[in-house]
Amino acid sequence: MAGQHGIGEGGLQPTPPARKEDKSTTCDGYELRRLIESSTAWLEAHIDYINSLNVYPVPDGDTGTNMYLTMQAALREISTVSDNSVTAVTRALAHGALMGARGNSGVILSQIWRGVAKYLDGKEQITASDWALALREGATTAYKGVLRPVEGTILTVVREAAEAATRAAAESNDISYVLERTVERAQDALARTPELLPVLKEAGVVDAGGQGLCIILEGFLRHLRGEQISLKLEPRAAARLEQEPTPEGEYGYDIQFLIEGQNLPIDDIRTAIEAMGESVLVVGDANTIKVHVHSDDPGRVISYATSKGTLRDVVVENMQLQYRQFLAQQKQEPRPAPAAQPLSDIGIVVVVNGDGLRRVFESLGAGATVPGGQTMNPSTEELLQAIASLPANKVIVLPNNPNVILAAQQAQRMSSKEVVIVPTKSIPQGISALLAFNYQSDLKTNADLMERAASQIQTIEITNAIRSVQINGLKVQEGQFIGLLNGELVEANDDLQKVTQAVLQRIDMTRYEIITVYWGDAVTQEQAEQLASWIAERYPDKEVELVEGKQPYYHYIISVE
Repeated sequence: MAGQHGIGEGGLQPTPPARKEDKSTTCDGYELRRLIESSTAWLEAHIDYINSLNVYPVPDGDTGTNMYLTMQAALREISTVSDNSVTAVTRALAHGALMGARGNSGVILSQIWRGVAKYLDGKEQITASDWALALREGATTAYKGVLRPVEGTILTVVREAAEAATRAAAESNDISYVLERTVERAQDALARTPELLPVLKEAGVVDAGGQGLCIILEGFLRHLRGEQISLKLEPRAAARLEQEPTPEGEYGYDIQFLIEGQNLPIDDIRTAIEAMGESVLVVGDANTIKVHVHSDDPGRVISYATSKGTLRDVVVENMQLQYRQFLAQQKQEPRPAPAAQPLSDIGIVVVVNGDGLRRVFESLGAGATVPGGQTMNPSTEELLQAIASLPANKVIVLPNNPNVILAAQQAQRMSSKEVVIVPTKSIPQGISALLAFNYQSDLKTNADLMERAASQIQTIEITNAIRSVQINGLKVQEGQFIGLLNGELVEANDDLQKVTQAVLQRIDMTRYEIITVYWGDAVTQEQAEQLASWIAERYPDKEVELVEGKQPYYHYIISVE
C-alpha cells in the first residue's frame, strides 16, 4: 500500500474500506498470532524513530526499544502455546507482555493487552465488535494501571482509537474496516498530543509511546491488507539490548518450565520450589504455572513438578558455564558478597548501571542489584527474580530512574513477598535512601525514612545531546554537553567542565554540606580531579568526594546533599 510511517512522513493512510464479498468478519487464534508477529516486526523497523521522539535530547530515549522488547517477550510466550484459540493466544500475549514489560511505555502496553485478554477470555474467534470492545477494555485497564493518568500520551491514543473502533463496529462487521478506522483515529490522536502536552510542542515531537502504539496498530492493518512483514525474532540477539543480570552465588543450573493441569496449588508449589533453590519465580493460575529457579539439582525440581501436572517447554542451562563466559566477555570482577544484610530481615533491590556505582550500592547493603537505568530499563520479570533471590520476605526496591518505577510496581504486585517501592528517580537519590536505612526499624518506617532522605538530594547529570532542540527556552545543538538539574534540562555548552560548573552554580550551596561526583566511563581520572579541585576552590566549606562510577552515557552524576 502507498504511504509511509510517522508524523511528518505521511503516515500509514487508511483507505476507504474495500467492499469485497470476502470481507474479513472473524479472526481465529492462528490469524491473531500472525497479526501480532507482523505488528512486532513493524515496530522493530521503527525502534530508532520512536526512540528519537524523547522530549529531552538525552541518550536514554528508549521508548521504542522498551515497547519492542515487551512485544518480543509476548511473542516468546505465545510461541509456547499450541492451542490456537483466541483465548489461549491472548492469555499468552498478556502474560508475556506483563513479565517482559520494560519502562513506562512497556508497562502501559502490557496493561492494554491485559484488558484485551480479559475481554476476549473464553472466545474461539474475534469479530469486529469483539476487537472494538476488547480494545476499549484495554484502554480502561491501562488508565487504571497509572496512578495519575496524563492526557497527550499513549493513554489518549488508545482511548480515542478504541472509541473509533466501537463506532466503526456499529457500521460494519468487516474487521479490516474497523481496524482502518482504529488506525486513522490513533494517528489523529497522536498528531494532537503536542496540543495536550506543551512540553511536546516545544520540543517539536509527538508522544513516543503513542507513536509506538500507532505503529503496532499499523502492523495489524498491514497484515490484513496482505503486506507481509518479516519478523526477526532472535531471543539470544535481543539479550544484547536486555543485558544479562549478573548471577549471584555459584548456582549449578537455570531451570525453567510450564506446569499444566487442573486446580494446581500454586502456593504449595511455590513453597516447595523455594526450598529447592534460589531466584525462584512461580506465577500463574490454577491451570498454568510458570516456574523459574536456580538449583544444583534440576532432576529433583523437575521430578517434583511432574508430580503436580504436565510439564512443557522445559529449559535447563548450565549457569556456571554461562557465568564464566559472561565474565570473560565483560571482564568483570566477581561480585562481592552483600554487606550487612544479615543484620536485618529486610532485603534491598537496587537498579543500577556501571560497575563502580554497583559496588557503591553493594557496599551500602544492597542485597541484589539489577543492571539497568538510562538506556536500559529492566523487565518486570528481572525485578521479580531479584526480589525472589533475596532470603528476606520483606523487600525494598530502589528503581533509581522514573522509567523503572511502573515495572517495579508490577513486580511488587506479583511477588509473594511484602515489597515496598521507594520511588527514587536518580542514582544520588538511591544512595541517599540507602544511607538512611536503619537495620533496627521495620519495613514501613524504613521506607518513609528512605523516601524522605531521597527527596532532600539535588541531582546533576551531564551527558551529550543526541539531537538539536529547543526546550525550556534553551537552544541545544546536537553533540553539545548538556546539564540536567533534578531531571530538568538547564544548561548546554561545548565544554564539559563549563556546563558542569554552570549547573553547580544554579544550586544554593548554603543549604548543603557534601558534594559527591561520580565520574563515568567516558571521563578520565584527570578530568574528574580537575572538576573536584574547582569545586573545592569554589566551595571551600563543602566536603567534596570523588567516586569512579564507570556509568555509561553520563559523564558526571553529581549528588549535592
